[in-house]
Amino acid sequence: MALTFNESTVAAEMIAAKVKRQRLLTAQHTRDGKVLLDRFVVGAGGSHIFEIARSDLAWLQILDGAATLQHGDTAEALTHAHIVFLPPGFSGTLATQAGVTLIYATVFDAARFDAALNITPPQFRMVDWTREPMLDSEHDARKRIYVATPKLFGTTAIKGEMIIYPAGTMASNHHHEGAEHFMYVLKGRGTAWANESPLPVRAGDLIYYSDHERHYLRSEGETEMAFVEFFVPGVYKTIWAPGAAICTWTPTGRSISGAKPVRDIARHSSADVASPADV
Repeated sequence: MALTFNESTVAAEMIAAKVKRQRLLTAQHTRDGKVLLDRFVVGAGGSHIFEIARSDLAWLQILDGAATLQHGDTAEALTHAHIVFLPPGFSGTLATQAGVTLIYATVFDAARFDAALNITPPQFRMVDWTREPMLDSEHDARKRIYVATPKLFGTTAIKGEMIIYPAGTMASNHHHEGAEHFMYVLKGRGTAWANESPLPVRAGDLIYYSDHERHYLRSEGETEMAFVEFFVPGVYKTIWAPGAAICTWTPTGRSISGAKPVRDIARHSSADVASPADV
């Protein structure tokens, strides 16, 4: 069954000086426990060490503030525009002068979903999503920006995208086979349907759909709604409800800021089982 709740209802635990963690998606919430999601708040002058087991991988997105991620001899400056892939065996320290908030997804025993991880382990990757290609839906006003793909991160264990719904936009009813699926609402509000039952959603909500559960969303109010969504594994099948328009994504030739994007993605359909090679 679908699960939805707001981050404000989840108790924060102090795991280090100036570091709070909220466990948003846990093994108790999901059927298979393939992916977990935490929210971290690191106060001004605080730091946190991220250590990834050699069998796992992780992904983080800065929601607010800025930080530096030190790993080895490299220091990466992170802002709200950055998404980071942490490969198996990664170790690094995130430090902030003024404070930072982020969401953090972990995939355990990731080789279950991508056997190539044991042969060619992926490397640390950092992406500025505001420079990535923005795609338009051919059937409605939605926009898509990919944030976790084989092209970006070198693995099919996880797939993710940011979806933007202008006011009043609604998607087609569908379900997925072969992957757990969750969404984190970044801004705005709307209605999410699970097996045709409506659920009100707003910024800070986590929405979890189990395998085979029909779902779609509609934005409400006068402002746009945006969320990031993840699939584990990143290779799955999408089944559309009878008569529903199959999502097809068309390149706009620009990023969300209106500038030329750092790469190109061709037109493609969400009916495809695998991600296109350029995604």
